[in-house]
Amino acid sequence: RGRPSSPALSPQAFTELQAKVIDTQQKVKLADMQIEQLSKTKKHAHLTDTEVMMLVDETRMYEGVGRMFILQSKGVIHNQLLEKQRIAEEKIKELE
Repeated sequence: RGRPSSPALSPQAFTELQAKVIDTQQKVKLADMQIEQLSKTKKHAHLTDTEVMMLVDETRMYEGVGRMFILQSKGVIHNQLLEKQRIAEEKIKELE
């Protein structure tokens, strides 16, 4: 007697709501997969940078560009790896 009656959903409204739930679940799953991939990219860039920074400054380093390699300084490679980590971190925050 004291309970208010809840409004019933029409079959069409229920179907639409169910479709939205499924769509949202798929988007969350996709975002989680993207976060996982970006986390791997970030970790790979960090580990690579750690190894690069242990090398002497005169070490010849090459950046892969398409199907060729370009000679780059240690500083340029270091900055590119830091930027790669920063971008991955920003995208992870956006997805979260």
